Amino acid sequence: MPEFSRLTLPSSNIQLEFVEREQTPRELMRLSIHLHLAGLSLSDTVHVLERFGVDRARSTVHNWIQKAELQPESDKSPDHVAVDETAIQLTDDRYWLFAAVDPETNEFLHVRLFPTRNTGLTGIFLDELSKKHDVDDAVFLVDSADWLKAALHRRGYEYQYERHGQRNSIERVFKEVKRRTYQFGNCFRNADPETAETWLQSLAYCWNKLI
Repeated sequence: MPEFSRLTLPSSNIQLEFVEREQTPRELMRLSIHLHLAGLSLSDTVHVLERFGVDRARSTVHNWIQKAELQPESDKSPDHVAVDETAIQLTDDRYWLFAAVDPETNEFLHVRLFPTRNTGLTGIFLDELSKKHDVDDAVFLVDSADWLKAALHRRGYEYQYERHGQRNSIERVFKEVKRRTYQFGNCFRNADPETAETWLQSLAYCWNKLI
């Protein structure tokens, strides 16, 4: 069970435009999404609903999270951006979670899931990042990945190699991702890439609200 300090995100921040004929009160839907993304398992989350007299399946809460389509907020202007990727297992296939983090705030800026890592996909990730945030004058903090440096160079971004220091921020947020996916054996079983990506983006949204 997570510490109560991890459960302070106002549930009203979660919008439910997708709701049409759902019988569950909206505030309980928001609370359920909030609790699961903050660290409760789906089983524990439905047990909380039961205390309010609402009987819902784990898959129902999962579907609410998918339909809410939560994303890290846009329109940031970071001075530095730490970029990296980490492996995520989808049943028998390995995918790569690409993430950009503001090291001054430890907030996720952008998250995507790709089947591999190369210069082309890194370029797609950077282009999406630049559409969401003002990063033209930011300094990108990178490791030794050649594909990352090549994609940044082609777009004229300033970058510097940094193994520790401010790049530790992205290691901290990846540690949180691993902590959550470890509940599934660090593996999304029987989940397609789009479903896993939506859940990871929702987790990034929640992380930003909780830090």
